[in-house]
Amino acid sequence: MKKGARTRQQMLETAMELFNQQGYHGTGVNQVLAESSAPRGSLYFHFPGGKQQLAAEAVAASGRQVGELLALLADVAEPGEAVAAIVAHFERSLVESDFRRGCPVATVALEASAESSEVRSACGDAYGLWQERLTERFGGWGIPAQRAAELAVVALSLLEGGLLLAKVRRDVAPLRTAGAQLTALLEAARAEGN
Repeated sequence: MKKGARTRQQMLETAMELFNQQGYHGTGVNQVLAESSAPRGSLYFHFPGGKQQLAAEAVAASGRQVGELLALLADVAEPGEAVAAIVAHFERSLVESDFRRGCPVATVALEASAESSEVRSACGDAYGLWQERLTERFGGWGIPAQRAAELAVVALSLLEGGLLLAKVRRDVAPLRTAGAQLTALLEAARAEGN
């Protein structure tokens, strides 16, 4: 990887982490530059749209990462196993960051999506990808297509809510509860579909 591409990637990875932990307004471009060891003028060289472009690309990259995690669940045969894997991933992230991390999209979505169509679009695309992956997986368990799509929305809502409560309470119990309820819903829908 060439030096310019490496600098851009370091800035993007740093921004992903900072936006996840601090949100859009809590993260300054000078902090991104300092923590990524990027030269001062490199932000507008690599991200001519400034902070909004950087945030949109960071959200998109984070969205793809979670989408890849969800795609890996395609081979998991049981809803309980799949939900447990998702919950475990986010639980680790919460605990390892001392509850500073949460959903890599939600913090930015809540703060900046009303201000920036570029950021809102990136957030919407990330959630859309996750919903698509979940709908596919749920359908693979024999849940009818319409019900699978509805449950994908419910799953995202439960997991996002569980993450938020876990982060605020500094306790993974709400995330685990959300996961247990999601598993019960999926198993019931699977039984109805078969």
